[in-house]
This record gives sequence, structure tokens and C-alpha cells, in this order.
Amino acid sequence: MSMKAAIYCRLSVEDEDRGSSKCISESIQNQQLLLLDYAKKHDYELFAIYVDEDYSGLDSSRPAFVRMLADAQAGYFQVILCKTQSRFTRDMELVERYLHHLFPLWGIRFIGIVDGVDTAERHNKKARQITGLINEWYCEDLSDNIRAVFQKKMQDGQFIGSFACYGYKKDPTDHHRLVIDEPAAQIVQRIYQLYLSGTGVTSIARQLTTEQIPPPSIYKQMQGLKFHSPRSSVHWSVSTIKNILKNPTYTGTLVQGKEKKLSYKSKKMIHLPPECWIRIPGTHPAIISEEDFQTVQNQLQLKRRKKFPKKDAHILSLSHSIHCK
Repeated sequence: MSMKAAIYCRLSVEDEDRGSSKCISESIQNQQLLLLDYAKKHDYELFAIYVDEDYSGLDSSRPAFVRMLADAQAGYFQVILCKTQSRFTRDMELVERYLHHLFPLWGIRFIGIVDGVDTAERHNKKARQITGLINEWYCEDLSDNIRAVFQKKMQDGQFIGSFACYGYKKDPTDHHRLVIDEPAAQIVQRIYQLYLSGTGVTSIARQLTTEQIPPPSIYKQMQGLKFHSPRSSVHWSVSTIKNILKNPTYTGTLVQGKEKKLSYKSKKMIHLPPECWIRIPGTHPAIISEEDFQTVQNQLQLKRRKKFPKKDAHILSLSHSIHCK
């Protein structure tokens, strides 16, 4: 009786340029053809093909990956076929957890047909561990390279965000440059004028909501942008007004690099203190004058000091404990 096998395929940004010859050889279709041919030649009965596209090999929550592991534990098949071990994972911790611990307990044999990985061969273990380390080092180097590229773009005054802040839009001819979005820019100017004339942030939010002016999240969706926010609402919030009043982008200064990943293996972001931010003046047209912006900052700071006289000092001391790099 032939053994049942599962085929797992994965492709992600790690595989470099999607149009390159290397990437074409790594394509989902080519992986499937190669693995189906292998299964046929070795008389494996195909149980299912699991595919994750646009997921990193460091991501342990890939949908098809998680589903395959659950099916493996349930005993639906006895063999997992991948083109290489790196298609399964680039995380050394996952290599140890599954290939060397759980798969033997579940009665699962893992085969990487191109790099010769086979958990049925005991002498193969050290090679698998070395391969796992190399794959993880590759991800770390790739992460460092991507970070360096983004750092250079930010230092050159190029916008690298997914969405422009309210009042701006990406230049259609250069997505790394911001241009004024006139309807939204007029609302930004009005918010500053109202605040400078003595209107409080709560009153400003209430007034814009009463006038049924779409807040930033709704406005972006109305412009056809694929912007999704769990807090999307037709109401203007106090925090939205404050964020607009505190945003130096409106003076023509691009401020980026406010946060960074905890590590190349984690999706968690950590906020950086202001002294670590990358500020490049004059990268795009200003909506608010520098003078008006500074006046607003002084007023906001004065109100905050009156409200939280001791809290600011504590926050300031904590901010200096976070490092930029």
C-alpha cells in the first residue's frame, strides 16, 4: 500500500525579483510540477497540495503551513514533500521543533528533494541543521539589506510609506514624492486656523463631524485607496485632530523612521524617540507655515504641562532608554 504525501509550496519577497530567472524557477507552478513528478516516481499517493504565496519563511502563522501541520498531526498523511528545506521554513527553531522533534513523534517523513533533506536518514540531521542555519542567516542578511535600502531612501528625502498623510497624496509620476491633495489640504488648514483662534480639539472634532466632512480614514477609502483601519468611523476623533496638529509633514518636512522591527524574525514594531527620527526639510510643498506650526506646538505643550505636570518628565526619562539602532 502506497504512503500518502502532502506537497508544500511557498514563494515570498525573499525570492528576490519576481521576473528573474531564479524566481521563475522557484515559482509555485514549477514547485508543484517538480514535487508532483517526484511523488509519482516514488509511488506516493497525493493527499493535498498546500500553498502559501507572499509569506516569509520565518512566518510560523502562514495559513496553508498551519493547516498542513494540523493535518500532519491528525495523521492524514505520512510524508511532506518540499522543493527545499527553505520552502518549509527559514527559521532554525522551526527546523528543530518539527523536523527533529514533532515529525518523528507524528510518524511524518520530511523530504526536501533538491537539497537532499530526508528525516528518514539519521546521518542527514547535521546537514539539515547546517542548512537551517544558512537559511536563517540569509533572512537576517536580507533584512539588513532591505533596512539599509530604506534608510538610504529616507535620508535622500524619499517617501517610503504605503499611504500619504491626510492633506497629501503620492505624486502619480513618482510615488516617493508627496504632492498636495487640495480638498483635504483645505481641511488641514482650517483645523490649524480654528486651533490658533482658540477653538479646542474636542470642539474642532465635533464641528467637522457635524458638517459631515469625511475623516482621514474614510476619505482615503473614498479616493479608492485600499486603506483599512479597525478604528474607521464617520466621526472625527480628538486623537485625529491632535495627530494632524502635531504632524511636521505639513510644513514641508518629511519625518520618517519613527519605528523599527524588534528583530528580523518578529513583526512587532517598537517606537523610537524623536532624536532617532529622520527629518528632511523641503521635500514637498508646505500646507502650514513653520511659524504657525511652532505656535501650535507651543500651545499643545503648554496645555499638556498643565494637565500632566509630572507625567512628562517620567516619559522623557523612559524615551532616552530606547536606542535608535
